[in-house]
Amino acid sequence: MAPSSKETEKQRWDRNFADLLQELRVAQTGMQILFAFLLTLPFSSGFPKATFFQKDVYMVALISAAFATALIISPVAFHRALFRQGRKPELVRYAHRMATGGLACMLVSMVSSVLLVTDYVLHARWAVVLTAVAAGWFATFWVILPITHRNWGEDEDKDGFVLDDSPVSVSIGADRDA
Repeated sequence: MAPSSKETEKQRWDRNFADLLQELRVAQTGMQILFAFLLTLPFSSGFPKATFFQKDVYMVALISAAFATALIISPVAFHRALFRQGRKPELVRYAHRMATGGLACMLVSMVSSVLLVTDYVLHARWAVVLTAVAAGWFATFWVILPITHRNWGEDEDKDGFVLDDSPVSVSIGADRDA
């Protein structure tokens, strides 16, 4: 259901949680693929040739991927623990924090993975340059743009789109169960 002036507070919390879970499904798939790759890397034939620096970077990538995976999946476990207790607002607040932490760990894992591979394949100077570009790219789309495009209390953003939690009087699209 689209946000509307007729949406109850419970419906809003249900919708927010459903939206968050949809977002986490996307992040979870990518994180699990990266984590699986990192888990198998030490067993590959080229890994013994890695330098101490590359192995250190690998450990940062692996541990941050493990943390990201745990945080991105944790809202599901949290939901199971609070199921049918009428604590959806608490669940949504904590799940939001878990998702944000998971994305931060995912950013660290992705950037350190780029550093690991580029340092293995290229000269260290190019590895640093390409990793900085990748870090900037991630930071731009995951941190800078979302923060700079927050709209503190206005109903529409600069492009004229209605914000997610703003009440509107028209239902948009098909209704969905929350």
